[in-house]
Amino acid sequence: MSDVFAPWQQRAHDQTVAALDAGRLGHGLLLCGPAGMGKRAVAMALARHVLDTGMDAAGRTRNAQLIAAGTHPDLQVVSFIPNKTGDKLRTEIVIEQVREISQKLALTPQYGAAQVVIVDPADAINRAACNALLKTLEEPAPGRYLWLVSADPARLPQTIRSRCQRLEFRLPPREEALAWLQRQGHAEGAAREALDAARGHPGLADRWLQGEGMALRRQVAEELDRLAGGRVGAVELAQRWSGDEHADLRLRHAADLALRRATDGLTDPGRLHKLAAWFDAANRTRDLLRTTVRADLAMVELLLGWAAANPPPSKGNNR
Repeated sequence: MSDVFAPWQQRAHDQTVAALDAGRLGHGLLLCGPAGMGKRAVAMALARHVLDTGMDAAGRTRNAQLIAAGTHPDLQVVSFIPNKTGDKLRTEIVIEQVREISQKLALTPQYGAAQVVIVDPADAINRAACNALLKTLEEPAPGRYLWLVSADPARLPQTIRSRCQRLEFRLPPREEALAWLQRQGHAEGAAREALDAARGHPGLADRWLQGEGMALRRQVAEELDRLAGGRVGAVELAQRWSGDEHADLRLRHAADLALRRATDGLTDPGRLHKLAAWFDAANRTRDLLRTTVRADLAMVELLLGWAAANPPPSKGNNR
């Protein structure tokens, strides 16, 4: 994503700045919408706006430098921290981090009259931490802002969601998304193909076009056809798919291809049901990749199901 806001980000930013300046934005804000829509970038820009309020030019310059360095004393970004052994990051935001938020917001701001805490991803806060966070949300103080960034807000307790104003990031109109992708340097045809594959999500389409996402999608489609035709085995393909860091993206593409095949004029009720079930199974397998289950074993079972749902066409007699 370029340094300049995309149109949908700019709209969200301007809407919230207007609410801030009019005194209509409360203590808690939930920035929610699909992953890859730039929610955190907007949250950081809003934090800059809040912290710059009442500052002269020198103060705004200092704020910009401290925010860029990640050392502004009145801005705290809470995310995953290393586990106890320090060899990898936790997969949850834990209660100790939320207690630090409460302590931070209880302090007097060092610069200006505001403090901002951004929690991203907020849907990773565990149950105990949610209970602690609720108390902080229930006891707002002037000039203290707690902003939650989430791609899956339904995972947050209703008690927390109900205490936050919502800033929704929605997929933009198709033509706006296409125009933005072309401004990022992508050819129109490639942009259309990627946007279709990403179901209208421009940030995802951009990432796939810049990396290996679209090439990987075409490879997945070809390998699934080979699997259905008996030209590659499920075990061999499972080992290939689970052998690098792209396993989750392969399964995402595979699930989407199953869904498209099921909705692309297919009229066989039995096969429709099998493809729909396979779509669900592919997404469950994606979830399993985040556990200790062996990825190749989980994929073998899934890929055997693809062959069953997509039998090669029978060779009828020509008359």
